[in-house]
Amino acid sequence: MSNLRLMAILAHPDDESLGLGGTLAKYAAEGVETYLVCATRGERGRFGIAEIRPADEVVGRAREAELRAAARELRIKEVHFLDYIDKDLDQADPDEVIGRIVAHLRRVKPQVVVTFGPEGVYGHPDHIAISQFATAAAVAVGDSEYRTSKLYYMVSTQESWAAYQAAFRDLKSTVDGVDRRATPWPDWAITTRVETAAYWEQVWRAVNCHKTQMALFTKLGELTEEHHRGLWGSQQFYRVFSLVNGGRKLETDLFEGLREREAVAAGSKGDEGARI
Repeated sequence: MSNLRLMAILAHPDDESLGLGGTLAKYAAEGVETYLVCATRGERGRFGIAEIRPADEVVGRAREAELRAAARELRIKEVHFLDYIDKDLDQADPDEVIGRIVAHLRRVKPQVVVTFGPEGVYGHPDHIAISQFATAAAVAVGDSEYRTSKLYYMVSTQESWAAYQAAFRDLKSTVDGVDRRATPWPDWAITTRVETAAYWEQVWRAVNCHKTQMALFTKLGELTEEHHRGLWGSQQFYRVFSLVNGGRKLETDLFEGLREREAVAAGSKGDEGARI
């Protein structure tokens, strides 16, 4: 198990908790090494309910600290920033961004990589950009020594998105004067469903670390345990590619196919040792 590694490549502080918290907590608890690469520090995001918003640099430092606190709750092994500016990620030089992500992939060698889907949840340009960059990096990373075995997009069904919206608000992204909202994936397109209900309290603690962002969502603290389980108890994914398994059977584990391969490899080493 200690040979298994998962890397999340996301856009902003809080994406890891709100979007992927249950999955990160589950695999960390199972002994999988979990890593987070975050493209920005969320410098242009909200800053609580402050009437006078601090400078972007101040917001960025605060949000970085919040992310590192959340990462400790989720037991993420390492957090790294790509040092791009919030809301400008889609304007960044593709070769440069992809190169930075490839460097992290080569250093960590995660078998599984997770990022946003191509629609960026609700059309957020930064989410869409990091999805494209992470996908390109997973393909460009190199030969068998470094290559990613499985790439996933984290996605939502109509049911899961409805629960999310009920707990938060009408999430949208206004881009070039056009309002973008979520386009949930049909159930048949979901390739993987990971059950994370056992970790909902841990996820909720991580979410609460993002105080600058949660100030507007005070009713979250009033939710029942049942509603919290509905929010954080199951996470859905689309398997973009896999070098170790396939087919339309619904997965319940991002490492399906990899655990079997690791077991075979371990058995082979044991046989070799016995012969010696």
